[in-house]
This record gives sequence, structure tokens and C-alpha cells, in this order.
Amino acid sequence: MMRALWSAASGMIAQQTSVDTISNNLANVNTTGYKTETAEFKSLLYQTLQTRSTSANGSDKPVPAQVGLGVRTASITSRMSQGALTATESDTDFAISGSGFFAVRGEDGETYYTRNGDFNYMVGTNGMMLANSAGLPVLDSNGNAIEFGPEIDTSKITISETGQLMYPDETNNPQSLGFSIGIFQFSNPAGLEKTSGSLMKETAASAAAINEATGLNIVKSTISQGYLESSNVQVVDEMVNMIVAQRAYEMNSKAIQAADDMLSQANNLRR
Repeated sequence: MMRALWSAASGMIAQQTSVDTISNNLANVNTTGYKTETAEFKSLLYQTLQTRSTSANGSDKPVPAQVGLGVRTASITSRMSQGALTATESDTDFAISGSGFFAVRGEDGETYYTRNGDFNYMVGTNGMMLANSAGLPVLDSNGNAIEFGPEIDTSKITISETGQLMYPDETNNPQSLGFSIGIFQFSNPAGLEKTSGSLMKETAASAAAINEATGLNIVKSTISQGYLESSNVQVVDEMVNMIVAQRAYEMNSKAIQAADDMLSQANNLRR
């Protein structure tokens, strides 16, 4: 009966983690570029009550008797499906269609990746610089901050689907400025380490970033100017998952009550 208490308690803890994850998804339903997360579980160790043997009359008993000892959280996995593109009125809003990520340079000098293309122009060291909402510089395909000289009117800059930065010439025809917004892919994007501000960091699990400008044998992403990628959270699915997690939590609490009642009955036995 003590096994039942601890197993049910582990189930309640696991379902609490599931509800926490679902709550975070719902809280970020309107966060640009957010990817929904799912709590994954795995069973704990099994206790062997009886190994494979034979019965007293010699009959074969090939199946052992094992009792599970509960559950624990295995991982919280991000679902990297494409979010819907929402039109905006800003020329510095960009949305990625495909598997790519924008790159920004953090205050610590490290490179971070994001699907949030809510960018703006700000004053840089040599002119105007493209930066995210937190003021971190956006990187080009060579890993350098995207900056424009004082002769460039940023209101006239456009971006092609491949990320090339374009500026009109004397005849008002867009011409490439010679560099493009950096787009990077990962072999396992779910392995990226999440930080604050919709930023993610490269890890050993995600593998090294693949530069779409130089990568081979990859399906390249496209960029849409004047759009932002909405989160891929499905509110209806999350509400159903919350009901399932809540019912599982209740069932585990009932198992604890049942084990407690059995222990109470055993303590009340009289000879």
C-alpha cells in the first residue's frame, strides 16, 4: 500500500507539470513566434515481485510479476509547426515560412535564435541598425550586425523572399545592398535551449546552426515583409489537454485516498 501512495503522488506531481506547461501555452497564445510545448512522461523503476519460473506442479510461468513505482516528467518538447502569418502595417516586421530562425547577438556577445520577426531600426555605431524589440542587433548571413550608412533612407528598404536587403536606385528599381538577413536551421530545433524574450540558444542536442545561405541539401525558408508569425498554440487542444490532465490528477488523488483507507482498515484490525 505504501507503493500506491508514492506512485499516486508521483502521478499528481507529473500532472501538475502538465498543467503548468498547458498554462504557459495559453499565456503565450498571442506571443509572436511562440511554439507550443508538450510535457512528456516516462515510467519509473519496476519492482520485481516474481521472476520467470515454474509453479509447484511444474507448469511454466514465463511472465514475471512486476509492479511499477510511478511516473516522472521525461521532457517538455516544443512543437515546431508553422504558425499563421498575420499582416501588419510595419515594414520592419518579418515572418519566416519554413524551418529557419532569425539570429540576434545578445548582450553577452552570444548568438541567439528566434522566430519573432518584430524588428525596428535604431541608432547603431555607424548608422541605423536593424534590431529586435529588446534592442539586440539582428545578424546577417555572415554573422554581422545589419547596419546602414547615413546615406540610406531606411523607410525605402525592402526585403526579398530570400532575405536580400534591397534599396531603390535612381530609376526607383530595387537593387541588392550586398547582404541579407541571416536565416539558420537546426537538425533538431526541439533541442534548443529556451531563454527569455522568445530567444533560443544552440545546444549539443540541437546540433550546430546551419546557415541557409551556405547550407547544402536543405529546404530553404522564405521571408515575408509586413507580416508576423503568430504562435501555433491551438486553444481548443490545450483546453482538452487541461481537462485530461485535471482528471488524471483527480484519479491519482483518489488512489491516495483508497490507499489511506486500506491502511486505516489494517491499523484497526483486532485479534
